[in-house]
Amino acid sequence: MKKIYLDNASTTALRPEVIQEMTHVLTEDYGNPSSTHSFGRTSKSILELSRKSIAQNLNATAQEIIFTSCGTEANNWILRSAVKDLKVTRIITSKMEHHAVLYTALVLEKEFGIQIDYVAIKPNGEIDLTHLVELLSQEKKTLVSLMHVNNETGTVLDLERVAIICKEHDALFHSDTVQSVGKTIIDLQKTTVDFIVASAHKFHGPKGVGFAFVRKNSGLQPLFFGGEQEKGLRAGTEALHQIAGMAKALELSYSNLEEDKIHILELKTELISKLKTAFPTCKINGGTNGFYTILNVLLPFSEDKTAMILFHLDMKGIAVSRGSACQSGSIKPSHVLVEILSEEDLKKPSLRISFSHFNTKEDIDSLMDALQKI
Repeated sequence: MKKIYLDNASTTALRPEVIQEMTHVLTEDYGNPSSTHSFGRTSKSILELSRKSIAQNLNATAQEIIFTSCGTEANNWILRSAVKDLKVTRIITSKMEHHAVLYTALVLEKEFGIQIDYVAIKPNGEIDLTHLVELLSQEKKTLVSLMHVNNETGTVLDLERVAIICKEHDALFHSDTVQSVGKTIIDLQKTTVDFIVASAHKFHGPKGVGFAFVRKNSGLQPLFFGGEQEKGLRAGTEALHQIAGMAKALELSYSNLEEDKIHILELKTELISKLKTAFPTCKINGGTNGFYTILNVLLPFSEDKTAMILFHLDMKGIAVSRGSACQSGSIKPSHVLVEILSEEDLKKPSLRISFSHFNTKEDIDSLMDALQKI
């Protein structure tokens, strides 16, 4: 049975060149980047070339890229330090953020007594920017934390516009860009966001490594303490093979961006067309203007079929997702879909189908065939 992977918003398969790069570093360059001998100096050189490569792809400076273990760590660090060290007394966010932001904000509210305001959401899942401006009119030291691309619906935030609004109101702006880094151009000279985060495994790199972009002179302080690695901001010996793999993955993602985007958009368009023919009453959650790699569809299935839909697809070797992978296994409805769907629609199955350049038209046909047989 051919296995079909359509859950790329959860994680992605490594590109062969990334595996090659990591294998080379693991085999040949095992020195500690903090050591002063030749082994250490070689490793340090790989570390800094990786940092420079990532920075160039985002039009940032190398000193603004700090390596972390993942996007979750980076989000926790930025939000906590903004409150603790930059004296932020209010966080403005949305109820559709990833739990790495939502739960962190709630802990900070409890720990530091900060105010949390949730910006209103339009019926299509977009942020109400008029409401954001209203909230920002209150004179408080504020951090705005809004994700660039929603990991469940693919709804896209106008990053540049929000950055301008935040600057006008003297607020810091943090964006969880885990779903967009490597999949769309982000120019950090043009977009005045203060902090963004990334996870390598979302753009065909390894798991267990990510980075934060921290605009220079931000004043952020470390989350935990030890050595002087990462400019004193992130103690611990750097995972060199993972960092080199991440830099290679990002470089390949951007050099193949246009070609991959055209291919994926063709697959997504074809799937929407076939879904609408087979299930005329199906709905696209978040509307059809979502990010090109993510499709969240509400299917008109009865309740008895809803519970078993993922199981049936899995039996046919097809991987898709209900809600986000970070909460799979949960019987609660997705916190994102709760914000935009009616009680009635929440009982029906919503599938998140997420694509990569590895997918083919045959994958789409197999998925449709399986769905029609349920």
